[in-house]
Amino acid sequence: MNKNKLLLKYLIYDFIAAILVWVLFIIFRKAVNDIPVFDIIQVLLPQSYYYTSLFLFPFYCIFIHYLTGFYLQTDKVNRINMISGTLVSSVIISVSVFFILKIRDVTISYQYFYYSLLVLFLFLFVVIYFFRSIIVTEIKMNYRTKKWTINTLIIGTGNNAKKIATELERNEERNSLIGFVSINKKNSTTAPEKILGNINQIESFIKNYDIQEIIVALETDEEFQLFEIINSLFKYNIDIQFTPRLYEILTGSARIKKIGISPLVSVTDITMSDWEASVKRFLDIIISLISLLLLSPFLIYYMIRIKMDSKGPVFYKQERIGRYGKPFNILKFRTMYLNSEKGMPKLSSENDSRVTPIGKILRKYRIDEIPQFWNILKGDMSLVGPRPERKFYIDQIIETAPYYCLVYKIRPGLTSWGPIKIGYSDTIEKMIERLNYDIIYMDNMSLLNDLKILIYTIEIIFKGKGV
Repeated sequence: MNKNKLLLKYLIYDFIAAILVWVLFIIFRKAVNDIPVFDIIQVLLPQSYYYTSLFLFPFYCIFIHYLTGFYLQTDKVNRINMISGTLVSSVIISVSVFFILKIRDVTISYQYFYYSLLVLFLFLFVVIYFFRSIIVTEIKMNYRTKKWTINTLIIGTGNNAKKIATELERNEERNSLIGFVSINKKNSTTAPEKILGNINQIESFIKNYDIQEIIVALETDEEFQLFEIINSLFKYNIDIQFTPRLYEILTGSARIKKIGISPLVSVTDITMSDWEASVKRFLDIIISLISLLLLSPFLIYYMIRIKMDSKGPVFYKQERIGRYGKPFNILKFRTMYLNSEKGMPKLSSENDSRVTPIGKILRKYRIDEIPQFWNILKGDMSLVGPRPERKFYIDQIIETAPYYCLVYKIRPGLTSWGPIKIGYSDTIEKMIERLNYDIIYMDNMSLLNDLKILIYTIEIIFKGKGV
């Protein structure tokens, strides 16, 4: 199954459905409001403004579907979330269009418009649901006939792994169990012919068998390796789950997602709902664009000041580790003298002699971070999320806090709960403390919490507590 092709198919079908809905609605409005019932020719020839709306309406529908989160996980769409998603988007689209039409047609009675609202809603829900149900039916058929399948690996060869494998094969038509990966041969209760190899060969297994999902099912004496294994898997951008320990059960992290399968803890799923995640990304783009435009005179001023203050480029690029453990180049205003970091990376401190005079001002008010709005536009970062670190320091953090890999599930951020609580992290200990706050943030992700963090960040900026 190609997720990108499936998403494109939903987009095309939704676009066609929107055009059909608007044509039907135009005919309804013309027939009921504008002309006699028998004037069929005029019914089929809408006024000029209908042509414009016929072009805009499908794009508006796609935009609303996106904001409701429908396109975020199209490979996991089923009948229930298809009905709920179509219902919600149909209500939003019909109500918003209703008000636009009411503003335009001020002389038309409210009774007619309430009637029009109901008709538009029904057209939207029925037509969009019909087209989407074609895709969902095809998906179910493809899984049932095994034309499509979710190739799954189980890491572990003990009783825990064997139990999960039995449940998968008995209850899950979508998953195809490819085999097991060994961690500790002493605990193995799995038939040798089902074991593909050991954990050191995991990359070749994922590529050769097109693995889309991995379940880490370790025994009690192997659990100390859990996060080390998860950390090595994130870069492959696949679904990762593990069998819960007592801690995950007591804290409610274990979720029943498939009937007949023991509760599993997803490492790659975020706690934020799909619609919130979609709106979050939309706001990232809009706020970044507006910020760069409004702050452009301000940015030009500091670009000149940096150039006059010391030799070197205006901007500073540095490789950081982002979502799924993939590296990207973070963009900042240069705040240090040229070649200040020779060889071994060194953390900056409050009274760092390497920082230029203008750099101190930039850091105090976090002005040096403004170019990262470009990273946000590119999709490398978000407005709110764990601060990205260099691999050199991540390797040191993992020695004490192996769960660092959990931050890879979301985009790193311009600001987050960790930097607000800890401030400038100039030691590994502070980085670990900041990480713990970031984990708490990820367990409680919501648009409301993002707004609170942004407000706190603005307060820090105006008070000059950036360092």
